[in-house]
Amino acid sequence: MATSLSEAYDNHLQLKHIIPLDFDLVHDVPESHLWTQTDQFPHTYQTCVIEPSIPIIDLRAPNVVELVGNACREWGMFQVINHEVPASLVEDVEGHARQLFELPAKQKLKALRSPRGVTGYGVARISPFFSKLMWHEGFTIMGSAVEHAKLLWPHQYEEFCDAVDNYQKKMKSLAHKIFLIILKALGLEEEEDDQETCFSASEGALQLNSYPSCPSPNRAIGLAPHTDSLLLTILHQNDVNGLQIFQEDMGWVSVPPVPEALVVNIGDLMHILSNGLFPTVCHRVVPNEARRRFSIAYFYGPPTDCVIAPLSKMSAPRFRPVMVKDYISLKNKHLEKALHLIRIN
Repeated sequence: MATSLSEAYDNHLQLKHIIPLDFDLVHDVPESHLWTQTDQFPHTYQTCVIEPSIPIIDLRAPNVVELVGNACREWGMFQVINHEVPASLVEDVEGHARQLFELPAKQKLKALRSPRGVTGYGVARISPFFSKLMWHEGFTIMGSAVEHAKLLWPHQYEEFCDAVDNYQKKMKSLAHKIFLIILKALGLEEEEDDQETCFSASEGALQLNSYPSCPSPNRAIGLAPHTDSLLLTILHQNDVNGLQIFQEDMGWVSVPPVPEALVVNIGDLMHILSNGLFPTVCHRVVPNEARRRFSIAYFYGPPTDCVIAPLSKMSAPRFRPVMVKDYISLKNKHLEKALHLIRIN
């Protein structure tokens, strides 16, 4: 029997601390959320003085394959416009996310995920790897949101669920479209590789994020540095800055919000698939002193029983084949070291 994405995470996730801070009650950053330079990976707070521009790609451009390929190779991230996801739908889901996170803490805790759970309200999944907590609260959805939405709005949950379901359908379609463009950028038509049978059944997860305004943003972190595990992440961010990616020669580079654009970043599985040609991008979120930041992340990956390896046309593979659920297990135990554990020396 196939293992679902939620089951794969549930089998290995053990969060000791799952309750976010009640940000409405604090007027300074508590010790539990105070970050120093040594608390982070990579161990630097250096930001880029002259901000380079993350590529913004029109998906209708005649040379879209070339543009996407260059962006994947040089950045591991790009923003897309003309993606055919209605702005009204994005705004609707963001509005529902705002309503969720603006609920009283006592109400939000009704949908708190269990210590070994995957979906519902709680802290960032990567929290166990860091000694300090993050200036963040999240709500994770894999499949239907009805179970937890009913706990938040017993008589008015349908509107939230309908918006989320529609958004996930649009994101899945867009993610598959971008994935096929990336395959072409690697010089491969999708039917040429045996792994395509897995990719055609790819699934996703949705993460709603809230980063409340922070009284001392230089002493806190919204989301600690990490890479994403699956193939692609598609992110909507509201008009508040905060997302940054790490570039070896530049330090931390900001990814400013662009109206109606969606951010796409390469995940670990795509890094493996490309045989390391496309970097999996290390990113973080820094908090804002004046405004709350919201984002909606869609994580796209193949079924968990699918085996991922460098594409067959790649010479000298740098990674050994790994089943998706086994890689998720490695990532949940070792975070950024997981890729090294399947690397071929």
